[in-house]
Amino acid sequence: MNRRTKVFLCCLAIAPMAMAQAAFVSDDSVAVFYPQAYDASQHQPSPIFVREPAAVRPLPDQWQLRPVFSAHDGKTVATIQVGDDVDLYGTGEVTGPLRRNGREISLWNIDTPAYGVDNGSHLYQSHPWVMGVRQDGTAFGIIADNTWRQSVKTGREVVFESLGPAFRVVIIERDSPQRLMRALADLTGTMDMPPLWALGYQQCRFSYQPDTRVKEIADLLRYHRIPSDVIWMDIDYMDGYKIFTFSPTEFSAPRQLNDYLHQHHFKAVYMIDPGVKVEEGYFVDDQGTAADYWVKDRDGKPFVGNVWPGACHFPDFTRPEVRMWWATLYKDYMSQGIDGVWNDMNEPSVFGSPEGTMPVDNRHQGGDGLTPASHLRYHNVYGMNMVRASKQGLLLANPQKRPFILSRSNFLGGQRYAATWTGDNLSSWEQLRLSVPMSLTLGLSGQPFNGPDIGGFCESADGDLLAHWTAMGVFFPFVRNHSIKGSADQEPWAFGEDVLQACRTSIERRYRLMPYVYTLFREASTDGMPVMRPLFMADATDLSLRREDNAFLLGGDLMVVPRWAKQVAMPKGDWQPISLEDRTDAYQVSLLQRPGSVIPVANLAQSTSEMRTDSLTLLVCLDAAHSAVGTLYEDAGDGFGYRDGEYRLSRLSATVEKSQLRVTVESVDGDWQPVQRTLRIGYVRNSKTTYSKWQTGVTASMNIKL
Repeated sequence: MNRRTKVFLCCLAIAPMAMAQAAFVSDDSVAVFYPQAYDASQHQPSPIFVREPAAVRPLPDQWQLRPVFSAHDGKTVATIQVGDDVDLYGTGEVTGPLRRNGREISLWNIDTPAYGVDNGSHLYQSHPWVMGVRQDGTAFGIIADNTWRQSVKTGREVVFESLGPAFRVVIIERDSPQRLMRALADLTGTMDMPPLWALGYQQCRFSYQPDTRVKEIADLLRYHRIPSDVIWMDIDYMDGYKIFTFSPTEFSAPRQLNDYLHQHHFKAVYMIDPGVKVEEGYFVDDQGTAADYWVKDRDGKPFVGNVWPGACHFPDFTRPEVRMWWATLYKDYMSQGIDGVWNDMNEPSVFGSPEGTMPVDNRHQGGDGLTPASHLRYHNVYGMNMVRASKQGLLLANPQKRPFILSRSNFLGGQRYAATWTGDNLSSWEQLRLSVPMSLTLGLSGQPFNGPDIGGFCESADGDLLAHWTAMGVFFPFVRNHSIKGSADQEPWAFGEDVLQACRTSIERRYRLMPYVYTLFREASTDGMPVMRPLFMADATDLSLRREDNAFLLGGDLMVVPRWAKQVAMPKGDWQPISLEDRTDAYQVSLLQRPGSVIPVANLAQSTSEMRTDSLTLLVCLDAAHSAVGTLYEDAGDGFGYRDGEYRLSRLSATVEKSQLRVTVESVDGDWQPVQRTLRIGYVRNSKTTYSKWQTGVTASMNIKL
């Protein structure tokens, strides 16, 4: 990123309790507060920040939010008084409502099927981040720069309580939630631009096996004309669950399988877990053992824990040489035609252990400035360090392709390395509804590329649940249908013609909106803005929107209201309903367009590889001044040429003169030259959409009645 965030620096005593003694501050209104007992070796280099915050000048007297540091019962604590009139958000991957006031979250990553462990108080990821929005719409963010096991309580005061050494706190002040998200991205980095195919519909099961079943699923998706881009391979493709191997009987020719998928315009994503089967003669275990790359137990011996293959070793990803070794394992593996990687079980999950993970007194060696320490310090970033190494591996294997990695476990700042999903959810109406605030909260915690398993993973969905979940889920950033072994089939065609048709219609909506969605991901990659946003981002001063977590925004211009949502709080303004198809059914969500916006819509394609943007429908919803604007981002869809200017950013402008609506597509940035387009206008007014004729050029027009 080109921007460089400067910060205030504060020193605070820790025993028994103290306020700021001295401070330094930045022009960007970011302050860093240090307890007097702070030991940088116990926390730095921080995995959260893209660069160490640089202090420049003293903290001004009028700075409002100041942590109080204390210690009790062997715990270190940071308390920040925020008041009673602030709405709190963030806190990462969590269950519960969007508004986080009055919650207590344990920041300790864990494998929790159906979110059932400890009543869902902690899940697969940890994000020590709280976002506050005041009644006037100004916003602040609080980061506890601490990977040790900790908890956060949110109320009139925000309290971080840790089992580790005293930690520093970063506080950001901004005049809006949007500016706060951009400031968070300045500090923690943004996600890279994903490959276009990763934004399409994706089909998965634990597991599709053997390879003939994978081909059958691909054929059925095309036969039923369900637009789709990816088929996923869960752990049963492996030889005895040994990572970086293929079953000699069921997946004996992975290159041929992947070639078949590619010929039918599918990408293939395969799972890699961190647990390495303990087996002499197995090349991954032999290499790791010979080089002494494993996490150690408290006695200094390689730790052994049970996962899917049985007894396993676990790479010590705190060590740079281990990450590099792990990265080299991907070259031959990806050469089989694999397009993306799924890192699962990386909390890390350990079967049969007291807390489902490694003992907290296991040892990690560190490196690159990280000191040796216990698993209590490095547990929460185990998954983040794994995907950091995996991303390096994908770039080494395919340096001309954008890496796609999905991770179950991660940490604040982990958006730099991987997308995520909300883990092993349940096929239930409760968790369908829960998926909205979960994904919104991840977006507000710096992770824009996320979503739930559509239809639910654990147990079995019925057709009604799947159709409703698909209708809503296609508007999440990550769109994947996934189900557990032993459950009922959950593909769109599994429940009869009505459900198939409803799912097809929903997925077609996603593909028609792909130019708009891709443009939103470009914004996320540059500014850190969530792709999926809470309604209060439409108007941060409208207090009626602060608790709304059934409906949501896709970007800034499109509101999504599920069919099941009742009494939705609506943002002010003449938001207009739009339709993307001629037919409708009992499942499709309502889509409403913001006044003053232009949304680009593509013609229907069966995969993103077939999508074209030289033929576009421009949906226009005029504001009170009879104008509207929008944005369209285009690039090659893969590779890194966009970093060198190989893209086109266009402004979509709509104006009215003498009852004629005129829309112009004007290139404003990037080295790609303007393209000859075929355009038509979709004029949205009075709950109806009226279309112009198709016109060639960069401008389209039509006569309208205002």
